[in-house]
Amino acid sequence: MLTTSDFKVGLRILLDGDPYVIMEYTVQSPSARGASTLVRARVRNLLTSAVFDRTFKSGEKFDPPDLARRATQFLYRDGDDLHFMDAESYEQFHLPVEQLGEAARWLSDGLGLHSIVFNGRVVNVELPRFMEVEVLETEPALRGATASGKSVKDAKVAGGAVIKVPVYLEAGERIEVDIEEGRFVRRA
Repeated sequence: MLTTSDFKVGLRILLDGDPYVIMEYTVQSPSARGASTLVRARVRNLLTSAVFDRTFKSGEKFDPPDLARRATQFLYRDGDDLHFMDAESYEQFHLPVEQLGEAARWLSDGLGLHSIVFNGRVVNVELPRFMEVEVLETEPALRGATASGKSVKDAKVAGGAVIKVPVYLEAGERIEVDIEEGRFVRRA
């Protein structure tokens, strides 16, 4: 059994029959005598990717979810379906685009990631926070642009996402992107 004292970023817990991951949390001590300590947590549902805030009483208990992570490779997009292959068993499976939400725009053919298996069924995939992607389209680099990165322009990257990049980058370059914030980090 897990309790609120075990909370840390990345901990997976079972709430109302669904697996959740703790993204951040804070502990609030009571200001009045006899009041209980509260733990406020931002959690993400691993089945639907929905994020919300939840408040727990100190000492509340949770079951660990029956989760497994497997190495997976993204194969291709077919309309509203995303097709993947399990890297260990070579079995193929698909998930609807809406199940991945915003993460679907970062997928490119051949991308290695992890699938999340809940009770023996693949329910979602987990992308790394930082990814190396190729810039597909952008305006030409500006003459005299420096590497300070203060001036930005739009760029379309592999997978279809559009992000802001420094003006000195050109199409065909590989960059590292923080996919949670959707921002340029550095050249790869």
